[in-house]
Amino acid sequence: MQFIKSDTNIDFIGKRKIAFILSITLIVGSIVSLIAHGGPRYGIDFAGGTLVQIKFNQTTEINSIKSGLAEIDMKKASVQSFGAKADNEYLIRTDNPVATNEGFTRTIKEALKTAGGDDVQIQRVEMVGPQVGRDLQHKALMAMFFALLFITIYISGRFELKWLLSGVVAGTLMAMVYFLSLFQVSIAILIVSALVASLIVFWFLQLKYAMGAILALIHDIIITVGLFSVFDKEFTLPIIAALLTIIGYSLNDTIIVFDRIRENIGKQRKSLLPEIINKSINQTMGRTILTSLTTLFVVVTLFVLGGGIIHDFAFALIIGVVVGTYSSIFVASPTLLAWQGRMKK
Repeated sequence: MQFIKSDTNIDFIGKRKIAFILSITLIVGSIVSLIAHGGPRYGIDFAGGTLVQIKFNQTTEINSIKSGLAEIDMKKASVQSFGAKADNEYLIRTDNPVATNEGFTRTIKEALKTAGGDDVQIQRVEMVGPQVGRDLQHKALMAMFFALLFITIYISGRFELKWLLSGVVAGTLMAMVYFLSLFQVSIAILIVSALVASLIVFWFLQLKYAMGAILALIHDIIITVGLFSVFDKEFTLPIIAALLTIIGYSLNDTIIVFDRIRENIGKQRKSLLPEIINKSINQTMGRTILTSLTTLFVVVTLFVLGGGIIHDFAFALIIGVVVGTYSSIFVASPTLLAWQGRMKK
């Protein structure tokens, strides 16, 4: 039994303008949210500080917890509910790293007795220094940047047999970013500048498949990061792992479609490119939808039943699977058509 009939012919290319408007709206909304919030809200993994997870056996008001913390010079600490409301668990965050020893946990318990009595439980305590946080932030951004560059080499080599050319471009960009980073230039600004420069280079060197794939991945990352900003969720190391997973998942979808496009171009040399792209997307749609649905089933289960620790990780993957499936159809593939239009001028 076929999930999608073989004669299905949905005009995806004809709807690309609507899809582009939707994508631009989501990207602009994401950027506006990030600007309004002063960038991503980094967790202690990147910002440094101390995190304490506590649990009460009875319902406790957040204001009561803050009042107790004020008595031990932690009045600037943020307190938020964690997990299900019935669990009575809370996260306490402070920007200042403190010694996470037995004396500290005992002080926290004593301060919170007024809020929840003698039943306060310290579930975990984490401390990251500011320098360590900055180093982790730097390495996380570089990992994502290098992942995108290596993807560029693979896509260009596989679909256009331009291994050397793409390797030289990627190597030059990596060297430029590393060299300028020695002069204390913001790594985030460097990476954004390098990605913009790489897209311009792809355009002039006619690396159309690489350009389509990278545009789709940038699209997925910006929207995922933007939605995290909209919902005021923290960026931690597990979220970076989720973003790298999203990059791999979205790329896999894109490669499947690109493979079919290249195959059909070889078989149907007299057909117009829009027809070939449309036919290729329809031919791979059944596989794309089934893969996405099965992955979503697992990730949603993880989101609902996995507990607070991996809640945000699963949330990022849900966004990534949906947006990645969308971008492989409406961003990566139509980019080939836009490039073809340029060549005809």
